[in-house]
Amino acid sequence: MPVSLTARERARLKARAHALEPVVQAGQAGLTDALVAEVDRALTAHELIKVRIGGADRHDRAALAKVLCARTDAAPVHQVGKVFVFWRPKPES
Repeated sequence: MPVSLTARERARLKARAHALEPVVQAGQAGLTDALVAEVDRALTAHELIKVRIGGADRHDRAALAKVLCARTDAAPVHQVGKVFVFWRPKPES
């Protein structure tokens, strides 16, 4: 189930993400199972990640980010150019 964020939570996460570097990069292959698996692993390990999505068309990048969020149950936090910030709470152990 996708996570929803309040404006205050989103602002707090944006501040935390400022110092992060992208840990996953989506290239010419676009959306693949390997990309989804890597984003899922990164979210499990880090909870808050940056993903660099290549491509010339901003609408294609936004659509890819939306699909990544849906397939990984992550919440989109922020976007600047080709870099997107995703957050998913760590699972309870």
